[in-house]
Amino acid sequence: MSAIRGSIARALPVVLATAALLTCTIPGSAAATDTTSTKVLTGDQLAASWTGPLSTRGRYIVDANGNRFKLKAGNWAGAQGTWEGSGDLNDPANNQARQVSHNLPLGLDRVPMAQLLADFHGLGLNSIRLPFANALIHDTTVVPESAVAANPQLRGKTPLQVFDAVVAALTADGFAVILNNHTTTYRFCCGLDGNERWNSGQSTQQWQDDWLFLVNRYKANKRVAGADLRNEIRRDTWDDPNWGWGDEHDAYKAFEDAGNKILQADPDMLIIMEGINWYGIPLNGLNYGRPMLTPVRTLSHTLIESGKLVYSAHFYGYTGPNYTGADSGAGHTNDWPYEDFPLDQLKQLVSDEALYVTQSGQHFTAPVWISEFGAAGRGSDDSKEKTWFGNFTDILAEHDTDFAIWPLVGWSNTAGVPNDNWALISYDPTGRRQSLSDPGDWRTNDWNKLINAAGATGPVAQVNHWNMLNTDYGDQNVSRTMLANSDWSPGNRKGNCPDTERLAGLSRLKHRGLCTDANQPAKGTGGWVTVSDARYVTHGDWASGYDKFECPDNHFAVGFSVNGTAMAGLLCAPSAKPLPVANRVAWFDRGDNRPATGGAIENDWAPQDYKGQCADNEYLAGVAYTWNLWQGGWSDGKKAVPDALLCRSLS
Repeated sequence: MSAIRGSIARALPVVLATAALLTCTIPGSAAATDTTSTKVLTGDQLAASWTGPLSTRGRYIVDANGNRFKLKAGNWAGAQGTWEGSGDLNDPANNQARQVSHNLPLGLDRVPMAQLLADFHGLGLNSIRLPFANALIHDTTVVPESAVAANPQLRGKTPLQVFDAVVAALTADGFAVILNNHTTTYRFCCGLDGNERWNSGQSTQQWQDDWLFLVNRYKANKRVAGADLRNEIRRDTWDDPNWGWGDEHDAYKAFEDAGNKILQADPDMLIIMEGINWYGIPLNGLNYGRPMLTPVRTLSHTLIESGKLVYSAHFYGYTGPNYTGADSGAGHTNDWPYEDFPLDQLKQLVSDEALYVTQSGQHFTAPVWISEFGAAGRGSDDSKEKTWFGNFTDILAEHDTDFAIWPLVGWSNTAGVPNDNWALISYDPTGRRQSLSDPGDWRTNDWNKLINAAGATGPVAQVNHWNMLNTDYGDQNVSRTMLANSDWSPGNRKGNCPDTERLAGLSRLKHRGLCTDANQPAKGTGGWVTVSDARYVTHGDWASGYDKFECPDNHFAVGFSVNGTAMAGLLCAPSAKPLPVANRVAWFDRGDNRPATGGAIENDWAPQDYKGQCADNEYLAGVAYTWNLWQGGWSDGKKAVPDALLCRSLS
């Protein structure tokens, strides 16, 4: 997203057409945070402080040793392009803040790479969000020598080769790198610019292929830690993005499909998913807004690796939950920007739109990375934005939230006036620097407060997972085993749990399932069993008058299939040890039947539907259903919806 209010005002109107269980140390309160200086690590010290790859445990990101790794990041922009869409690409007047990036990370023309990285260390950063355009991957032109004047070792290279060198330098100096697919073309984001969705200006297949190309390119470098799938999904001229409709505008499906393909190529990558940044036409009286992560509350993602999902969101003071950021003219509405909300309401908004996802033990539980926020620095007289920035950094500090400020690097003129006063570091044509660490930037104390904020450190305990399966529009197969095997229920929609989890619940009509690894039994070595009839019902009739699917003895359910709304089958995996067979039947034909305690019970994984859920210390061994009309089934003789679960103790 543009961090320049003027760019947003020109672009956006065009749209018109708590915590997980820890063994970590949590130091004193954020109120006592040092705001006068930044704790600085050298490259060697940063590199020694953590080991890749990164994973997640509950709301926290951890390194390979299980230690908390809080993303304290900045956006090193430029490789996504700075051209604003008209006129000569090389004319500063046609580029964001008169900065011509030549589609490279900004600053390489002005200071050596080593100085850039040293200045990043000086800000207290440990990670870099590195935006790129899909166009960069396919660009075979050689960069102008002027674009890398301060780094002659980069002469004669293509933009991708320069990007390679930047990634290598960052990771060698200890930084974690998060690759961010910011745009399709080199046009500066964000408005009606041809970059609104992952498949704007390209096919979904091409977008996935580009991701797999980059992931495989950097696979051996475990400090290339994450794939931030797409920046600021928003409305284009005619269509809104959606979350779960199953069509070509479905961000939920696109992100899950891409994330799982990336994990099949490289199981070590974090998969970072941003919510929907804007939908609707911003005219008073119409339906429009900025939902961000609110849809995740009832429709969250499940990946083939349970500890790899991170959600992200962006906040700027001049935008709002229903406000584009346009301060006049087309696109301007009477809604409030975030900077107009009182602090208590701002906290609630940030929680409702993003930070609630960190609640432990739910189907959506994941770290939340605020991967863009910022404010104008030197020379700004915007008192409302200054207050908002202080309040927002307080919220991040109090919640111990991972963050990335926008942007890190910009240009300044020889008089020291920044082209882009949102940048934390500016360089003039001679390489002279102005940084937050230099006098004169009002943001310094707020930044130091955030960088030095108290928070969880050290080892983070393993956590249990609860994950949704959603078969509304097709298969949701997140099992590595079943992805490598043939279709176990042809002609039906299937939900298969990750290999480390088992099926724990079903909804009656909405085609949803719930998986967990709580008290997970080890899987045996035998083949998985497809159950499509009652042949394994061998321990009594536990649902008289109903048809039943039941796993063989010493097997537990790991998947289900449906046809229409009707049950079609169960997939059962063998246990490595014998399992008890005492029956408990959980009926959910007339209302929810979920445990009073345990995981995934405080939020709804199948809204407006009855749900059955086994307890965390049970395994799901069978499902009862009926086709009799007087028992709630179908009158046309088809197999009916599930009505009861067979739950058995794991001990």
